[in-house]
Amino acid sequence: MQITELQSVASQVRRDIVRQVHACQSGHPGGSLGCADLLVGLYFDQMTLKSNPDGTKPFDMNGTGEDLFFLSNGHISPVFYSVLARAGYFPAAELATFRKLNSRLQGHPTTHEHLEGIRIASGSLGQGMSVAIGAAQAKKLNGDKSLVFVLMGDGEQNEGQVWEAAMYAPHHKVDNLVAVIDYNGQQIDGPTDKVMNNRDLGAKYEAFGWKVIKMNGNDMADVVKVLAQARELSGNGTPIMIMMTTEMGAGVDFMMGSHKWHGVAPNDEQLAAALAQLPETLGDY
Repeated sequence: MQITELQSVASQVRRDIVRQVHACQSGHPGGSLGCADLLVGLYFDQMTLKSNPDGTKPFDMNGTGEDLFFLSNGHISPVFYSVLARAGYFPAAELATFRKLNSRLQGHPTTHEHLEGIRIASGSLGQGMSVAIGAAQAKKLNGDKSLVFVLMGDGEQNEGQVWEAAMYAPHHKVDNLVAVIDYNGQQIDGPTDKVMNNRDLGAKYEAFGWKVIKMNGNDMADVVKVLAQARELSGNGTPIMIMMTTEMGAGVDFMMGSHKWHGVAPNDEQLAAALAQLPETLGDY
């Protein structure tokens, strides 16, 4: 897709995010808005997908012969659900059930509801990269040349399991893995440098043996360019880490740059102000 087309999809995804969270007065809009460009770039341009986006065959949990994506910071489910719906995994109208009783679209993605596009329950922070490594190793054992992508938060780097996985992947040459850290400098309790200073995350991963590259996660052209670069760098014996700089709340001016919108729903007036900044491009559900 052209960059302008991807930007149009991302605008609709951002509308979906704020509408989902507003409707149930619960959820996490800040990080979801910040990561919209990345997920649109992955699902609408860079990932090789064979399971069901066009509705022609059942969703394959194993993901054989296609790229896989795992959302480790599962609290940003609004962006994940919107991108999956807009990519055709399920009807966009189902977004109206977000966080409702008996909905398949719970606050954190789960698997027992059999929602197509979801391969793991996530949101217990620190676990996603371990799962992604296992999936990547399974692909290598099966001779499957496709890639595995995983997204984590920068606050999530406080979790010890992340660093066990960070040691494991380079040691075992898991070179079909592309990990992304949403480096927005915010977590639920405040700025990351105040809560638990990550210092130079890129240098840490390089010291562990990763190939580290940088991305402006709110510039669609850079998102597409860096994802393509990561694919080119794969297969050389080293896992790839993308340090993705974003603004929490990107696209909605009064939500940007503050941890206060990590997990707060907009009221009616705030929703109207947010939607006024986000063009409707694919049709609201």
